[in-house]
Amino acid sequence: MIQNIAKALFGSSNDRYVKSLDKIVRQINALEPQIQALTDAELVAQTAKFREQLEGGKTLDDILPEAFATVREASVRVLGMRHFDVQMVGGMVLHRGEIAEMRTGEGKTLVATLATYLNAIEGKGVHVVTVNDYLARRDADWMGRIHKFLGLTVGVIVPNLNEFERREAYGSDITYGTNNEFGFDYLRDNMKHDRAQMVQRPFNFAIVDEVDSILIDEARTPLIISGPTDDKSEMYVTIDAIVKNIDESFYEADEKTKNISWTEEGAEKIEALLADTGLLVTDNLYDVENTQVVHHLDQALRANKMFKRDIDYIVKDDKVVIIDEFTGRMMDGRRWSNGLHQAVEAKEGVKIEPENQTMASITFQNYFRMYPKLSGMTGTAATEASEFWDIYKMNVVEIPTNVPVQRIDEEDEFYKNTNDKFQAIAKAIAEKSKIGQPVLVGTVSIEKSELLSSFLEKEGVEHSVLNARFHEMEAHIVAQAGRLGAVTIATNMAGRGTDIQLGGNVEFRIEDELKDLAEDDPKRPLEIDRIKAEVAAERQKVLDAGGLFVLGTERHESRRIDNQLRGRAGRQGDPGLSRFYLCLEDDLLRIFGPDTLFARMMNSNLADGEAIGSKWLSKAIETAQKKVEARNYDIRKQVVEYDDVMNDQRKVIYEQRGEVMDSEAVDDVVVDMRHDTVNTIVGEACPPGSYPEQWDVAGLKERLGTVLGLEPPIDDWLQEEEVDPELLEQRIAAMSDEVMEAKIAEADPAMWKRLEKQILLERLDHHWKEHLSTLDALRQVIFLRAYAQKQPINEYKREAFVLFERMLDTLREDVTSILMKAQFQFAPQTAPLSLPELPDFLTGHIDPLSGFENSDDGDDSRMREALFGSLAGSPMAAAGPGGVADNPWAGEDISRNAPCPCGSGNKYKHCHGAVGAKAAAAPTE
Repeated sequence: MIQNIAKALFGSSNDRYVKSLDKIVRQINALEPQIQALTDAELVAQTAKFREQLEGGKTLDDILPEAFATVREASVRVLGMRHFDVQMVGGMVLHRGEIAEMRTGEGKTLVATLATYLNAIEGKGVHVVTVNDYLARRDADWMGRIHKFLGLTVGVIVPNLNEFERREAYGSDITYGTNNEFGFDYLRDNMKHDRAQMVQRPFNFAIVDEVDSILIDEARTPLIISGPTDDKSEMYVTIDAIVKNIDESFYEADEKTKNISWTEEGAEKIEALLADTGLLVTDNLYDVENTQVVHHLDQALRANKMFKRDIDYIVKDDKVVIIDEFTGRMMDGRRWSNGLHQAVEAKEGVKIEPENQTMASITFQNYFRMYPKLSGMTGTAATEASEFWDIYKMNVVEIPTNVPVQRIDEEDEFYKNTNDKFQAIAKAIAEKSKIGQPVLVGTVSIEKSELLSSFLEKEGVEHSVLNARFHEMEAHIVAQAGRLGAVTIATNMAGRGTDIQLGGNVEFRIEDELKDLAEDDPKRPLEIDRIKAEVAAERQKVLDAGGLFVLGTERHESRRIDNQLRGRAGRQGDPGLSRFYLCLEDDLLRIFGPDTLFARMMNSNLADGEAIGSKWLSKAIETAQKKVEARNYDIRKQVVEYDDVMNDQRKVIYEQRGEVMDSEAVDDVVVDMRHDTVNTIVGEACPPGSYPEQWDVAGLKERLGTVLGLEPPIDDWLQEEEVDPELLEQRIAAMSDEVMEAKIAEADPAMWKRLEKQILLERLDHHWKEHLSTLDALRQVIFLRAYAQKQPINEYKREAFVLFERMLDTLREDVTSILMKAQFQFAPQTAPLSLPELPDFLTGHIDPLSGFENSDDGDDSRMREALFGSLAGSPMAAAGPGGVADNPWAGEDISRNAPCPCGSGNKYKHCHGAVGAKAAAAPTE
């Protein structure tokens, strides 16, 4: 009560913070007449002037008022758009590394130009992160006009750019791109063998558009670059044969989550069976050395006991094809990860395809936390404010609207079942459509969109259904969703990037209707005036009809998604209406909603087709949503907790790689590795404090021969009275140094330096890849430690550290062994050495909401053509250099990520599918 009184008197902390920025806004406004008086050339010269001021000791905050005033004037001259005062506040919030929550239609895209310009003046690079390729291209072109006018360079990162184009884009003052592209480029850069091959610059400042979608929704799944592993078919088959004969009493299954775990008795039984096969490295099943075996064992158990043929998958053409549990459709080209698909293949006795192994991975949380300054903007972030602070240390600031909101948010309507609900929705839409009120319908899935579409067809209502595949097409549909009587069905309105303007969007109508008229055609201005007049007249009719009506067919798991949908109505002070229709069969109500007593009451007291509305019911729904949000936050928090462990190791490895690449020579590192290896070998055979008669002399000789290729006179040295492990170590190290010095003396010094660097980087990458694979497997089974009353995350940290130390020891020994034992022949150099290009790795980031692949491989198609052109029998080779053969499967329904039907082993989109992709200049996935 006291809090409410204080808030009414003094305003909330957010209100006070926003009000404190008014002083700077007044400074910016005071500069406006002065900036308006500048000529175009003088306005452009402002950028050079600001750079001089920064070099002279001024800070970005010092030049902020004048820089913002400059951007505002440039925007007026270039785009005809003047920033509102509240947009200036948003720009300051972004510059300060905070999240600006601005209502839909308040011009977030324009707000970003203020902070991007100010921070780009330093020349360190600014990244603007968007949710899809279309928005990245559009914003780089649209907002980029302001920056280019002021003398800054603008780049855009989208799929299918080559290395040069990417490096050039990242070298720009301001770079637009998607979260996936930025993340994958970072991982690929840290797999390259020379600094000159890397495309990204050191991180400086990033603005994340739709920050809640990118840093919250998509953060549940890490970005992964993977490649094929060695063939383990025999192990899968062996483990499958063991699991098939396991009794039900040996395991416990949870059908809801499809998880399964061994009982104590089962673990003992399986340990004995595995020991007989020789698959166990040590006697104890749960020793860290057996992590990989336990992981594959668990997957084989899931495959045999939890996954049912013709329900979860089918066997077609000697292949296991996944069935989508929601749609019942076959998902060609999709495979379960972490060895589960291979376990199912072993179960069914079909050909076992190689498992993809993680080569590099990172979560969005850890990627974006590398930026010294990070900010974001969205229409809905307040509900996740605590998570933004906990994970990213970013405050959420609610920016007031330019004009008071006029939208009316009505109470939810509840129905008994889906059929009643959809009939009521169809009738409501038909009524609104008749009076000319445009309707935007939000659904939670494509299936629900199709169902509603069939109801509307029965009512005779014309409507559009948004297709989530082509963002450019979406933008045109969304832009005209505010026209008189328009009915638009969308599955998710987050990140559409296009405002719904009442009466229609002038720019999009010009683009659609006048595309055949040349820019200099005398008819064009007349046609533009006609379109503007029609839009203005139609807008007035829509306003009279009540503005946009937003209708939600179901509550989403997150309140943010519902708020994003509501926010489409009432743009810039326009009237609007929003209402949600719910029923007992909705997932949220069914799983998390009020208890069965409530359900029985509704079923017994509601007649068919009857609806009720209640604030109490709406409150109960909100409580259910909070439960789901809390659960999802826990999932994301767990993801980042485990990745934090890997992230510490990742930083060490990537820093070491960077130092190796930057070094002229790595001979000192190689010498240290050799001496450390000698120290380890001697220490294992001759433990400190032991007597010579206790030493494992035979083992020492064998290890020195195997690893170093040396045969020192150990027996003679042992005859000496004062021999000790330290003396042995010194003599063996001296022998190894002599061997290496003789080898180096025979080689060209420059060639030898390059060789050492190349071997060191190659072996580092190899062992890091193997380490990631082990950590992946460890994470899958570490939860079993909870049965021993141990915290899985603490156990994971401990085991991961031990594995990392072991990996470094193995790396030192491996590099030393190669350089000591290998015989190198240096051929005369006839051409400059070229560094190896990265293979066409698979990149993956599964959309946590839809389950579909949310990323393109992002590698340049021309590079792939050059690569495939050298492969005999490939479609690329058949077409000659730089060309592609005709696609005989054009027009067939083949998934872009499915294997190409030609049998090349490549993805369809990288093989024959590339033909269609080039022909249709449409956005990629």
